[in-house]
Amino acid sequence: MNLASDLLVLLPELIVAVGAMALLLAGALSTPPNLPPGSEKPLPFINWGAILLLVVAGVAVVMGPGQATAFHGAFVADGFSRFAKLLILVGSALSILLADEFFASLQLSRFELPVVMLLATLGMMLMVSASSFLSLYMGLELQSLALYVLASFNRDHLRSTEAGLKYFVLGALSSGMMLYGISLIYGFTGTTQFSAIATAVHGGAHGLGVIFGIVFLIAGLAFKVSAVPFHMWTPDVYEGAPTPVTAYFATAAKVAALSLFLRAILTPFPDLLHQWRQIIVFISVLSMALGAIAAIGQKNIKRLMAYSSIGHMGYALLGLAAGTALGARGVLIYLAIYVFTNLGVFAAIQAMRRKGHTVENIYDLAGLARNDIKLAIVFATLFLSLAGLPPLAGFFAKFYVFLAAMQAGLVVPAVLGVLASAIGLVYYLRLVKLMFFDEPAEAFDPVSGIGTQAILVVSMVVALFFIVGASPVITAADAAAKALVP
Repeated sequence: MNLASDLLVLLPELIVAVGAMALLLAGALSTPPNLPPGSEKPLPFINWGAILLLVVAGVAVVMGPGQATAFHGAFVADGFSRFAKLLILVGSALSILLADEFFASLQLSRFELPVVMLLATLGMMLMVSASSFLSLYMGLELQSLALYVLASFNRDHLRSTEAGLKYFVLGALSSGMMLYGISLIYGFTGTTQFSAIATAVHGGAHGLGVIFGIVFLIAGLAFKVSAVPFHMWTPDVYEGAPTPVTAYFATAAKVAALSLFLRAILTPFPDLLHQWRQIIVFISVLSMALGAIAAIGQKNIKRLMAYSSIGHMGYALLGLAAGTALGARGVLIYLAIYVFTNLGVFAAIQAMRRKGHTVENIYDLAGLARNDIKLAIVFATLFLSLAGLPPLAGFFAKFYVFLAAMQAGLVVPAVLGVLASAIGLVYYLRLVKLMFFDEPAEAFDPVSGIGTQAILVVSMVVALFFIVGASPVITAADAAAKALVP
């Protein structure tokens, strides 16, 4: 392939990269130097320009080649990457919309936020198209460096600074573990290309070093999806980061990391299924259990959502453990539903404000149904969807994952997953009980911001009516899974 065709394959990434640099330059030129902190002028064109860029990139993803490689096979455009990129772009655009309204309500104007989000999104898009461990690591580090900045973006807030530092230290450790695993795999196979590695280990022709390499690789990837026992950063980062940044971590970043997990395990190591499956099952079951139990005692709603996220990643990893196209399809359906549900939850959390100040204690939701019945219904619907109650969307997310696990013979892990889901229902129902049956706390400020209201409505529609319009999503996820696991 020539350079022009290579660049065409990476056109969506080029749009985001060039646009991010242009917005950064425009923001810098529009901000007078030596301004005292807190006196920055709003630059709404930066936020809307970033959202427009993501929309254009999404169009380029849809209109791009159906199946193509670039730069000597280092990057691939296929149905799987297209599905994952569209979810990433949706999560990123709506998170930027939430961030614009969040910082406007605090009378803060930091144009760097959407630019850093664009750069993180660029890394995520490169990750899910990577077909070599070198390109994988390049995209992963671009994403990670931007996420470290986002976690500590509210630099005047102690918890945000602490969250960024913890995430950076643990993220550096996980990257080192992953790189060590990649080096072992390269040393024993002689290549970093996924397809070439699959050929090298075909029929069980592998050494013990490859197995050790896979273990370290999975450890690094498990950190990125906050799976047990590499979850320790998640509650602190979710609590300390600004709410729209937390929404970004919980949606776009999780989609990218789990999509990377799928490609980096299923494509190069299909013949080593029985070796890596036991590791995935182990961390999946532990994640489901911890997410169900640890969230029960949480009083901060963002920490509760962090443990909920750990549990949900456990359910999704069960689909990966199946090692089949059906399992990959289940994971992709799970991610599609998870993105919209979590965006709605965090938009509702962002609406928890009293006298202009954010509140995050779950007891602040007491009696919400008497003060704001619409917000209470949104919260309750989305919480019950996350719990997996039929006929809400979250039920179908878990159904397809458990179905794939059962068909792959993973009966015991699937049963444990159902039990964990039943335990997790406790804390979701507790929140519903608080909102509808407890004595009302002081009323929240009215929900402001057209973007926040739109996200709440869309997430409600997805949660309630997924059963009606599920066919296109299932068909797209099936085609994407078959592109990954023929």
